[in-house]
Amino acid sequence: MSHQVLIVSPHFPPVNAADHQRVRMSLPYFKEFGWEPHVLTVWPDCIEGVQDSLLVKTVPSHIPVTYTKALPIQLTRRIGMSTLGLRCFPYLLKAGDRLLHQNKFDLIYFSSTVFITMTLGFMWYKRFGIPYVLDFQDPWLSDYYKQPGAAPPPGGRWKYGYSQLQAKLLEPKTLSKVSHVISVSPAYPQTLQHRYPQLRPDQFTVLPFGAPEADFEQLPSLNIQQTIFDPNDGKRHWVYVGRGGNDMALALRILFLGIQLERQRNPEQWQAVRLHFIGTSYAPKDRAVKTIEPIAQELGVADLVTEYTDRIPYFEALKVLADSDAILLIGSNDPGYTASKLYPCILARKPILAIFHKHSSVVDILQSCQAGQAVTFASENQPSDLLPAVTFQLRTLLSLPKGYQPKTNWNAFQPYTAREMTRQQCAIFDKYLST
Repeated sequence: MSHQVLIVSPHFPPVNAADHQRVRMSLPYFKEFGWEPHVLTVWPDCIEGVQDSLLVKTVPSHIPVTYTKALPIQLTRRIGMSTLGLRCFPYLLKAGDRLLHQNKFDLIYFSSTVFITMTLGFMWYKRFGIPYVLDFQDPWLSDYYKQPGAAPPPGGRWKYGYSQLQAKLLEPKTLSKVSHVISVSPAYPQTLQHRYPQLRPDQFTVLPFGAPEADFEQLPSLNIQQTIFDPNDGKRHWVYVGRGGNDMALALRILFLGIQLERQRNPEQWQAVRLHFIGTSYAPKDRAVKTIEPIAQELGVADLVTEYTDRIPYFEALKVLADSDAILLIGSNDPGYTASKLYPCILARKPILAIFHKHSSVVDILQSCQAGQAVTFASENQPSDLLPAVTFQLRTLLSLPKGYQPKTNWNAFQPYTAREMTRQQCAIFDKYLST
């Protein structure tokens, strides 16, 4: 017998957002594991950002989806209320009330970085007694940007301060009645258990995003044309697809310092190498700030590096990975940071060089699957400390022939597939059927 789960995800296809990928990739498998999903989301026309119409085709047609409005951003920006969570909250509340009155849902599942919407779980639990599960893909309440030497937060101090005040007020209430917390990083459960000692260890599960195998299977038939580089121009194109930011400065300096040194030793080898950093800012084009090229300029390798702050459609990003000669994975100085983009990079079957904090789960997954090489650092390291490690990996990368595919251990990769991750989600849901 199937059970009913209401999934709240303000971002949803065709919106090209990382935080709906777990939901999107799980939808084809929920029924297999005994759950019938109903998605509650926001009309894409109410959301800023890149859209990819091909994403809609990956959502099974039988899945019911309820769309809500949001306050117009053109009006709310004038009063400093441009965030999607504030704009859509009253509409999600009204639509959710209606759905919960009309249908028998066994569970409510929030999977989003629009954190304020998680507060609806507490409100609906009070009204309807339905258990809810929260999926933390990032920290909601965090002191990361208050640490000594921390870079300015994204959006500026005022905007960040307001969002953290909101989190300080709402996170305790939201966590007070939660049934279970899923997290992409092992660091978040530790923080939340310390902050809320009433929560038991068995109420937390670390669950990375599932791998988008189906997306790569259909990629050749989509005839996608990427416009970042020409894969047939005779050059070696190394790519990074994902956000930038000041928290990645250490990893970038390690990489660029290594390239600077290696190019001094063998300048001819580097004449054909080009590095592309794509989709590095979430801000609109007129407000985007480059965080990669300035470091490349500082370390004398700017002629090899191009930064594209604009995000590109999801399937075009996959095509960029598939067309590349090597893939770069750049990590944060936050040990809890785990890159959801890891699995597409592995599935692209290209050489991977990751530069990550030694405690990041990315390092363990990459090594266990034998899918690439990692240079690891600690927060106290200086870029020069990692020069021997990174220069060795750069020489290795340059020695590989074009078209080289790593000998990935696909059996070790199976636990990270979308189907397996959905099975684990549903096993968590099953625990709370009698609640």
